Amino acid sequence: MAAPGTPARRSDRVTLGCVAKLAPRVIAGTLIDSADITPEELQLAVRNHSMPLEAMQYDITPVGLHYLLIHFDIPSVDVATWELTVGGHVERSLKIDYDEIRSRPATTTAVTLECAGNGRARLSPRPLSQPWLSEAVGTAEWTGTPLRGLLEEAGLHDGAVEVVFTGLDRGVQGGIDQQYERSLGVEAAMRDEVLLAWAINGEPLPPQHGYPLRLIVPGWYGMTSVKWLRAITVVDHRFDGYQQATAYHFRTALGDAGEAVTRMRPRALMVPPGIPDFMTRIRFVEPGVHVIRGRAWSGQGAITKVELSDDGGRRWSEAALGESPSAYAWRGWTCKWAAEPGEHELCVRASDSAGNVQPVDQGWNLEGVENNAVQRVTVMAGSAEGGAQPAADRTAG
Repeated sequence: MAAPGTPARRSDRVTLGCVAKLAPRVIAGTLIDSADITPEELQLAVRNHSMPLEAMQYDITPVGLHYLLIHFDIPSVDVATWELTVGGHVERSLKIDYDEIRSRPATTTAVTLECAGNGRARLSPRPLSQPWLSEAVGTAEWTGTPLRGLLEEAGLHDGAVEVVFTGLDRGVQGGIDQQYERSLGVEAAMRDEVLLAWAINGEPLPPQHGYPLRLIVPGWYGMTSVKWLRAITVVDHRFDGYQQATAYHFRTALGDAGEAVTRMRPRALMVPPGIPDFMTRIRFVEPGVHVIRGRAWSGQGAITKVELSDDGGRRWSEAALGESPSAYAWRGWTCKWAAEPGEHELCVRASDSAGNVQPVDQGWNLEGVENNAVQRVTVMAGSAEGGAQPAADRTAG
């Protein structure tokens, strides 16, 4: 048997036809020492997708460009028979169909969502899971009804501790057959901004984004916003389902309980300037002054500063901050950069009103969560070595 951390090979699998019987080194969280992507990571990467960085030109991310993570399978839902149940530690249980949920008081809010594992692929060794770089983010306008209204209608019993959200998606993780379920403490669940959303950017939710109904929890990492909701259950104890009590914890040693992942750490991203090399994504610009643009966000406080460096993080220049689509959405920023001929490493970092500043160096943890180290973009100021191919429409006589 290969040593821990050895990349899994197809021949290493135990062919018993059940994920619970797979060799231990291919389960989620296995540490991978090699820089090579594994078949398991590739399989996840083709199912999910990040937001192209150039999509930050939009205040509101078009639906098809918004990042997407699907834990198990996209469930097939017949809206004619679908209903949401609200029960558990409540005065009265509720059953609500699609037309009824859409008839309730509604609000539309721009919200930035980011995957808790954003940046995981840059860790070494990296945990076997969705191999995000830094683009697992998006900002959409979500339309729905405040969760608080349903909870007040159901009436929480004294002693209610948490509210559990159960999705229709089902699968196996950690050897456990489960529905995808997460919980919020009662105080967090009763916040005005928490929505039961049925629309994104003015259109009904598409299947991959949780049709017909999903939870949206502004400020928190995306795993909290449960999709394909079928039930809301109020409980009088701490919920210990797998996705809540085991997954999504910041821990650096096996056996350590760690800290549960909650609100987004500050992050800034730039739209890479110039044009890209197809494979490496190294950028090419002409020498001279360029305006670098991007977005910054934090779930722990308002963005108060964004800084740009062109020398790998040794010296920083402060950017000009722009507006935000809402209190729960990213904030635009711009910074002028004088590009001298040669190679540069552009970096950007954000600070928030709670005193948090993005770290220059990447941290490490067993699940690869909350990795908000600064973005780094290699930029060449000058012409590409192979010269330029004139476009046909500019050279035709």
